[in-house]
Parts: sequence; structure tokens; C-alpha cells
Amino acid sequence: MTAPHVQGTLDDLGTPLAEVTFVVVDLETTGGSAAEDAVTEIGAVKVRGGRELGELGTLVDPGGPVPPFITALTGITTAMVTAAPRMDSVLPAFLEFARGCVLVAHNAPFDIGFLKAACARHGYAWPAFPVVDTVDLARRVLSKDEVPNCKLATLARFFRTGTEPTHRALADARATVEVLHGLIERLGSFGVTSLEEMKGFAKAPTPEQRRKRHLADGVPSVPGVYLFEDAGGEILYVGKSGDLRSRVRGYFTGSETRPRVREMVGIAERVRTIECATGLEAEVRELRLIAAHKPRYNRRSKFPERAIWLKLTAEPFPRLSIVRECRDDGASYLGPVPSPRQAEEARAALHEAVPLRQCTQRLTLRLIERGGARACTLAEIGRCGAPCDGRESAGDYAVHAATARAVMAGDVRPVVAAAQVRIDRLTAELRYEEAAAQRDRLAAFVRAAARGQRLTALARLPELVAARPAFDGGWELSVVRYGRLAAAGTVPPRARPRPYVDALIATAETVFPPAGGAPGGVPPGAPSSAGATAEEMECVLRWLDLPGVRLVEVEGAWTCPAHGAEGLRAWIDNAYASADLPGAH
Repeated sequence: MTAPHVQGTLDDLGTPLAEVTFVVVDLETTGGSAAEDAVTEIGAVKVRGGRELGELGTLVDPGGPVPPFITALTGITTAMVTAAPRMDSVLPAFLEFARGCVLVAHNAPFDIGFLKAACARHGYAWPAFPVVDTVDLARRVLSKDEVPNCKLATLARFFRTGTEPTHRALADARATVEVLHGLIERLGSFGVTSLEEMKGFAKAPTPEQRRKRHLADGVPSVPGVYLFEDAGGEILYVGKSGDLRSRVRGYFTGSETRPRVREMVGIAERVRTIECATGLEAEVRELRLIAAHKPRYNRRSKFPERAIWLKLTAEPFPRLSIVRECRDDGASYLGPVPSPRQAEEARAALHEAVPLRQCTQRLTLRLIERGGARACTLAEIGRCGAPCDGRESAGDYAVHAATARAVMAGDVRPVVAAAQVRIDRLTAELRYEEAAAQRDRLAAFVRAAARGQRLTALARLPELVAARPAFDGGWELSVVRYGRLAAAGTVPPRARPRPYVDALIATAETVFPPAGGAPGGVPPGAPSSAGATAEEMECVLRWLDLPGVRLVEVEGAWTCPAHGAEGLRAWIDNAYASADLPGAH
């Protein structure tokens, strides 16, 4: 018997958007990690049917200083948040304000991540809020011809909002409300009229993604690297995964919302895979392929040759400079450093401890004797001994250069001591923002030095063989030579490992000691046997730090300096949770 046809009701279509109460929220924070950083400001606007129902906005005391770069971005200073309420009193007010509503945020994972972390930290259960991300909606309803990107400022200009985003929480929340209304108007042309339809629409795959699903057919479920290629064989994108089949299939579903990647999928005509023995081998191969082919849709790791170094020049009166190439020229190098800003901070910290000249002129004894060099302002205020005009002898200046070399080689105590004195003095004078700036300089130096020392220790080893327990009961093996992954393999469950280890060592790639004054400074076009990039060595070090990894063989001494920066990294990280630094030991 056939069931009678029944006409559906409006309720079957879901909750009409005009009847949904949205709470648009924006946060300002001390950094990008919900686990480590804190909220400095929260702003929220409640709207329904295009009408504003209420606002909530307040600064929040993060429990520590606001980093200078955050102050530069938002205008929020440590002094502004000192008297503000703490998160434990702001959070319940926000949860009550948003109760029963749909949360909206621009780049929702960021803001919601901080709110969830705050709930966990203060003992509140996270309510099951429906969440809408205006970034996801914008990527679906706006084309590249209309907006070059989906940043809030860009969308605000496009929709001509009355409120301009200013990196202040309430202003950005108000701007996001207007952007949301503009996006909802666009959704009408797609037949989207309910909350349920809107949430599904934002995550739905594009027609190109649906059409290209067959490219994932035949991809194996093993660790490896995958390469998307166009019809002419050009490599568009390189990625890696512990399960190639699962990862590649994800590119053709609604879970992949990155506009660049969706565009790449529309161009791709084939997916080529390279199976790897271990996850580490896949990670390293990905780095090497990206550096070699520089695929246009990859953003990171494309230019390892652009690493940044702090260099103490090899000349009669050495000075510190920031360079992008590590040469075998007798100079001392520190790094690689992640960014020019951090390199500047690290250089400033070293200058605070060692009175090296900061001028850029090339000084020689002959030039000084002829009176061809002139002292700068730093000499007049006592920040430089002025070797340029003979006030400081070559012998006295050589002592400063030797101290700087010792610091860069491993003994960071002079830099830490000098920074500690300045931080203590500024803190005692209640100049907290300046103390925080000094802390940031010290942190940049310690992190750069720790990274360089870890890489140097690995790059000096002619050979290291390590094993890690595999999920199936066997072992993963890695042979590392001068920091480069020379071979990777596996040992089956219940098999004797030694024959497999010996075979892997015998067939491993030949690698020569790296040239230059620091690890990771492999120049562009260098042969694979010349050594490893800094990124590759860090992949290897992360793998070696995993639980259960065992050293099978080590040729050479794997050590870090006794007074190096490695032991200070945790101390520096903990310092960001307090207004002042504890004494260094």
C-alpha cells in the first residue's frame, strides 16, 4: 500500500534566518595559541532579524603583560588591562549573554578555541552552541573577482559597513554583524533561507570538488607524499599523510574550505603518490619536493634558501649583520632565525650584552690611522667604545668580538645576565611595557640560539641510527647522516631487528659534512649529499623526541653546550605567563 502524500510545513524547512538570534563575537588576545595565550578583550553583539538586541564589551586582564607587537596591532597596552576584570568573571557573563543563541565569528575556530579553552580552564562546561563562520560563508558566496581575500577588513570594504574593523573587539564584532547581514542577502540568491541550510551550504563541496572525486580512486592507505598535477604535468601542490587515501579523499569533500586549495582542485587532472616506509620519511620527502618544485599552491617551505642568520663578520673590527646566506667565510653564525623581526630582536639582545660597533662602515687599521673614520652617536652616549676613531684599541675590541663568538657558539650567560639586569631595573621602576620589550628581545635570542645549538649538535654527527615502536608491533628505523635523513625503513613484528638495521645502513644515502659556519645553511642548487636544510633537521629532531624512540647507534658526540640556550627555552616560555622574569640559573 502506498503511503499518502502529505504536504510539508514551513517547520520542515528548518529555522528561518529571520527568526534566528545570532551573537556575533570577537576576541583580542596576547597571541595565537588558545592553550598558552590569554584574552585581552571581548566584544559581542546580539542581533535577530536585522535588529540589534544588545551588546557586551570589556577589556580583560590576561594575568600578565601585553606583548609589544600586540599593542602595536590593537592599541591595547598592559596599563589598560591592569584594572580590567579577569576572565573568570567575564566568562559567565558572556555565556549568559549568548545562552540559546547561534555564535558567529570571523575565523570562528580562533575565537571559539579561546572561549572553549577559557571554559576548560575555569571549570565551565562548554554549551553546545551552533557556530557560523563568516569566513566560510564568504568563500562560498563571493568570487575572487569580487574580493581578493576574505579578511574582515576586505569584506567590510566590500559591503560598505558603517563600522570599520580596528582590531578592537567590539568594533570588529559590529563590523562582522554588517558583513553577516550582507552574506545572508547573498545566500538568498542560492535559495538558502534557514539556519540549517546556511550551515550545510558553508561546508558543501564545490561542483569542481564533486567532479574530481575520481582522482582519489586507487590511492593506497599507506604513509607517503601526494602530488596534484595539471594536464601538462606541472606540480600544483605537494602534501604528506600517514594515510594517503584518507587525506587525498578529503580534498573532494566539504571539509576542505580553503579557497586556494579548492581552486587547485579545479585545475588538477591527476594525483600522483609516493609511498614511504614511515611518517618521518613522508614529512622529509614533502619538504624536499616543495623546495625543489616550488608548487604555486603550496605556501610554506618553498624557499629554504631564504633562511635568516645573525652573522658576526670576519673583519678586523667585527660587527653583527643579518644575512640570508651562510657561507664558509670564517664568520660566526647564529640561527637560522624564523623572521627578520626576530633576527633584529636577537641582535639587539646581543648588543645589550656586548658593546660591538653598530655602524656599517668597513673599518681597517689603516683607515683609523689616517683618520678616515668618524664616531657615531652611540659612542657619545657610551654604547660603543668607538674603535673607529681610535678611542678603543684593536686589542680591546677583540675582547668584545671574542665574547660575542663565545655567546654565539654556546655560552649565552652574558646575554641573559645583561637582559636580567635591565628587566629587573625597569620592573622596579614600574616601566612594565619596556620590561616586556626587553623580555621579548631575550626570548628571541634564546630561541634562536637554542634552535641553532640543537641543529648544530645533530649536523655534526656522521651517523645516527634510531628506532621507534610501530603500531603493528614492529619498528620504524631511520638513518641520519649530518642531520639529513639518509634512509628509512621498517622491521616486521617479531623479526630480529639487527639484519634490517645493517641492510638499511648499507643502502643509506652518502652525505658529506655541511659546508659553512652553521647547520641548515645548504645553498640553493647544492647536491643532496651536501647536508640538510634546517626544516628537515627539525623534522628529524621532532621524531627523535617522540615517546619510545631508541638510539641504536651514534657515531660522534651528540651534545649541547653546558651553558647553552637549550635549557632556557622552558624558562622563557614560562616568563610569558608572569609580569616579570624569575632569576636565571
